[in-house]
Amino acid sequence: MKRILILCFLFIASNTIFAQETATKKKTTKAKTEVSAAEKEAKQKAANEKRKTTIAAKKEAEAQAAEAKAAKQQAANEKRKATIAAKKAAAEKETAEKEAKKATTAAKAEKSKAEKTVTEKATKAKKTAEVKLKETTEKAPKTPDKVTGEYNGKKVYTGPRGGKYYINKNGNKTYIEN
Repeated sequence: MKRILILCFLFIASNTIFAQETATKKKTTKAKTEVSAAEKEAKQKAANEKRKTTIAAKKEAEAQAAEAKAAKQQAANEKRKATIAAKKAAAEKETAEKEAKKATTAAKAEKSKAEKTVTEKATKAKKTAEVKLKETTEKAPKTPDKVTGEYNGKKVYTGPRGGKYYINKNGNKTYIEN
């Protein structure tokens, strides 16, 4: 808006300076020409002063606009930095929560594994303490195998492939695991 006003002002000023005069008879005297020359110089000085002030006003307006633009840019940069910092903080909080969840699930898993291994070891210890028996529904063959000892008051036989067994009350082979 200021530029338009300045441009209009310059247009009016230039029209007054360079306006055409109608051709009239020159009945001027030397005094009139000197007065008109002095008036012309005064008008020209005034026009020059006006131009200088408009140019100075333009420069000042441009400087203010540049300062405003720089301030706006700086505010935008600071806002962007604050947003980035907030996002980083949120991301760090989220990762910390995820790591805490992972740690608790890992601890629970390790606890359950430890409990399983303890119970497995206990059951293995029980099984090894007791003699392992394996029963089959297979009838004892009529071919006698070697008698190698006793187990719970029953004769222990050794088969052709080295397996040890005894004959239970049903007449079936019950293998003994070593």
